[in-house]
Amino acid sequence: MTKSIHISGFVKPEFEAVRETFEENFECRDELGAACCIYHRGEKVVDLWGGVRNESTGEPWEENTMVIMYSTTKGLAGLAMALANSQGLFDYDERVSTYWPEFAQQGKDKITIRELLAHQAGLYAFDEMDDKNLIADLDRLAVVLAKQKPAYEPGSKQDYHALTLGFYENEIIRRTDPQGRSIGQYFQEEIASPLGLDFYIRLPEEIPNSRLATTRQPKFNVRSMFTLPFTIFLAAINPRSAFRKSLVGSLFPLDKERIYARNFEVPSGGGVGTARAIAHAYSVFATGGKELGLKEKTLKQLMAPAVPPLKGFPKHSPQFSLGFFKPSPENPFGHPSSFGAPGTGGSFGFADPKAKIGYGYVLNGMGTYITDPRDIALRKAMYRSIGAD
Repeated sequence: MTKSIHISGFVKPEFEAVRETFEENFECRDELGAACCIYHRGEKVVDLWGGVRNESTGEPWEENTMVIMYSTTKGLAGLAMALANSQGLFDYDERVSTYWPEFAQQGKDKITIRELLAHQAGLYAFDEMDDKNLIADLDRLAVVLAKQKPAYEPGSKQDYHALTLGFYENEIIRRTDPQGRSIGQYFQEEIASPLGLDFYIRLPEEIPNSRLATTRQPKFNVRSMFTLPFTIFLAAINPRSAFRKSLVGSLFPLDKERIYARNFEVPSGGGVGTARAIAHAYSVFATGGKELGLKEKTLKQLMAPAVPPLKGFPKHSPQFSLGFFKPSPENPFGHPSSFGAPGTGGSFGFADPKAKIGYGYVLNGMGTYITDPRDIALRKAMYRSIGAD
């Protein structure tokens, strides 16, 4: 361990392997700044942070440093959707148009919320996307979303709805919540505030820059061919691919002058928070959700296997269910009942109800892997620590 890297926090004695792995990430795996938190059986057993939050100034990563975590946000938005389902606001198997009549345009009348949250609706891109002012105006955005035509017969295929998913989730919440709240407001008031979480789908003005880590962007080059599945690498460099089209506008949460844009809600990729908040939120769901009044019926649906589209899951593709990533042979994590979401660059959060684990890992030195070696090493150490490797 070099003198410039300082690791803070604690681990329970039986989880010392996680601390050792966290340190190794800085020594051997090009970690810049990061945090890892783990809850086991409702108890916080790992809470580590280290490195620097700002590479240009050398300012250290501190206990309450927050960072943008891109698609790991999808998991927290998925928890909000699950709680709303548990509260009876909507049924996963009901048609979206039941709650949002305008959505029925362009042949979307039969799409269910379950199909939409499984990335099977063919709504992975916008026909209309001019600038961030569109997605800052939720009423105007709802009109654009409702007019969008599916790229294929809904339910037949799966394509990653990288940016659009969260906006559709947001409108479903707005249409079904008696208070008409956005998903960011709903998450804050129904989950974050009751649990005391430092996580925001919509970053408020009062959060100072001194709490925010700046990101070192990944470099996509020839080397990326060996860190990404080849089919995904080709899709990433092909401007006509569904994957590339789904990413249009994905950098809107960034603001060079303010580190991250404030008061700007991107439920699929703009979440900002701590590893501690992610692990705590998932821990509550992994242990039954009593603190939030989560119903067992909803939890069982989150734990169930992903339902494939009619044409089956694409090769090398993740499996999706109810807004979450699910474990699969090519993308394993936890036990089959686990659910969570990774983010571009390497962050990850998930719940493992069988092992009663809530896991959160965030970083600012972004990588180019689908499943980052730093995250994988930490998860392996975690499961070794509970005798489940």
